[in-house]
Amino acid sequence: MDLLHFDPEPLYFDDPLPEGVMELVERAGEFYGAPEAEAALAEAGQRAPDHLLVLVARYRYHFYRHQMDEAASVVWHAIAVSGKRVGLPASGMGLDATAVAAAGKLSMTLTRFYLSALKAAAYIRLRTGDVGGAIALLEPLVSIDEADRLGSKVLLDVARATEESTCTTTP
Repeated sequence: MDLLHFDPEPLYFDDPLPEGVMELVERAGEFYGAPEAEAALAEAGQRAPDHLLVLVARYRYHFYRHQMDEAASVVWHAIAVSGKRVGLPASGMGLDATAVAAAGKLSMTLTRFYLSALKAAAYIRLRTGDVGGAIALLEPLVSIDEADRLGSKVLLDVARATEESTCTTTP
């Protein structure tokens, strides 16, 4: 399945936001790293908890601040929200090409968002030492994305090498 083959359609950031939420996200960018930024993102999250633009902003903030538990929580929320919209599982498990193709017919951009969010969740798992969990998320992604449009194969290779080196160094 070629994940880049689709008709142009609106992207997640094209969905309308409640009044004032974009200003909160922009404010968080202006005050990055300061308590005002986190407060602005928290308020944006309260006012638009399932909006993908807000979830991406919150994820990036926590990820780049190396707050992996918070980033993981947000990315799994984004997976659940986007998955629900295209009929894919909130757990990310049990994916196959048929399910992804069906989701792509509803919205290829949301399907790509969902798959990219799964890759992000796998990366967080790898960073936090859950190598097996990362591999469990990445193997179906690589299998489905034959052309490796999402770039998941290199991450799977790293995860497998990490797993292999852990197994060979453990007595």
